[in-house]
Amino acid sequence: MYLYDFLLGNRTFLKLIFTIIIGLICFIIVLRTHKLFKLSYHQGIRYFRNAFFFYGLAFILRYLIEIVSPSVTKLVFEFFLIMAGFFLLYSLMWKKFESEGEVRYSSLFNSRILLFYILTLILVFLDYLWQGYYFMFGSQIILFIYACIISYINYKKSNGRGFAGLYFIVMLLNLMAWAANFIVSIFFEWYKPIVIGIYVLNVIIFLIFLYGVLSVTRK
Repeated sequence: MYLYDFLLGNRTFLKLIFTIIIGLICFIIVLRTHKLFKLSYHQGIRYFRNAFFFYGLAFILRYLIEIVSPSVTKLVFEFFLIMAGFFLLYSLMWKKFESEGEVRYSSLFNSRILLFYILTLILVFLDYLWQGYYFMFGSQIILFIYACIISYINYKKSNGRGFAGLYFIVMLLNLMAWAANFIVSIFFEWYKPIVIGIYVLNVIIFLIFLYGVLSVTRK
């Protein structure tokens, strides 16, 4: 109970701990998946790696920039967070747009990914005009609904083998986290006890991703 009260009264400390945990998890995931991509040259792994590279940047830059320039923090954080979501979705559906043997010299900058950058900039600009996170929340909720559908289909095709079942669960948790963020921002004005609960849920989501990546890369 004392720890909970301490976290409620020390938001800066809570953000620092959260940033360190998420940043470290993302670093390990990026490192492991990059090595796996170099062995397999599987494009889905490449885009999955990019997602966590952007997630890591989002949370680390949010903490660092907030110290220097709080006014810029929201824009930078939102940009990298939305792009991470797009990369995560694209890692599930890249085969619909690319062939197995297609060579892409950059998975961060190419004609298809350029569309995500444009959409992200539009969403960030709209949220800047409306002074909120409405478009980010809406886009990510839609994105993860679609990701849940795709991951469930993949789970059924795999007959419950491998990481597919765990991936479906983590997509559902992501959807729940974004929906909770939307609800607490609109109806509860960022009520701190609920926000801490969402922080915990996010850490659990990233830990599940880490567990899955470590399990696959060990093999």
